[in-house]
Amino acid sequence: MNTTMLVNNPALIVAGIFLGFILLELACSSFRQSSGGKRDVLIETVGSGILLMVTFPLVMWLSGMILNQAIPDMKGSLSAIPWVAGFALFLLLDDMTQYWWHRLTHRVPALYALHRAHHSAPYMSVRIVYRNNSFYYLLMPGIWLSGVLIYLGLAPVYYVYLIIKMTVIFAAHSSVAWDDKLYRIRALRPIVWVLERTISTPSTHSAHHGLTAEDGVTHYKGNFGNLLFLWDVLFGTAKITRRRPPAYGIEHLSPISWKEELFWPIVRSHRTVPKVSNAKQKVAR
Repeated sequence: MNTTMLVNNPALIVAGIFLGFILLELACSSFRQSSGGKRDVLIETVGSGILLMVTFPLVMWLSGMILNQAIPDMKGSLSAIPWVAGFALFLLLDDMTQYWWHRLTHRVPALYALHRAHHSAPYMSVRIVYRNNSFYYLLMPGIWLSGVLIYLGLAPVYYVYLIIKMTVIFAAHSSVAWDDKLYRIRALRPIVWVLERTISTPSTHSAHHGLTAEDGVTHYKGNFGNLLFLWDVLFGTAKITRRRPPAYGIEHLSPISWKEELFWPIVRSHRTVPKVSNAKQKVAR
């Protein structure tokens, strides 16, 4: 494969990192979850494929085309700013807006219908990272804003940012509990204390996917951060226990087809919005 093509194609970079974590889970014998079935495989395969092969390239192309028509003189205008400043812009306009988008989808039932598939999985795994309705990412502000920053000349910064962000996100969803090892090393305690308040980890993010808050670990009304868990700390939605829920999924889940989970509202049952349990809606799941 042409090296230049690889470096300049963020979708290929993401796919490569994704494959790396799949291999890690296979090596640790945790990729094939006993609680997952054919339905889960369909949701995860189709959902991931749509994002990587359709949604992400489409948003990048559309954002560039629209901006080229609207503000052609601004193309590349930020290319000379310091690299650190460019990275900070992606943290604010992509990662922080994704925190708020994620938080909003847990507040608004119609938006939760686009996010439900991500939480209906009864397990944690790198498999579920892109397990979302096909419209979830198309409406995510951060992807469009990243397209704007790329148009303004920050593509080289974005590729580094993307590698770091996706590595953290895949690691946080992975069934490989790498942070458990760090907790046991006394000399690393100060570093780990800072780390788990800065980025998402398997412990903090698995709490967001827990089945019920009654287990004392699950925190589905918080821990929304993707790359930075710092947003949860700053905006009051963080819960750190260093433990994992005993079960994952959505409590009292109303069954719907895998097609509806992926393609609602185009595919829908008699319900207007796929339902979540009343208890979880009340606590802003």
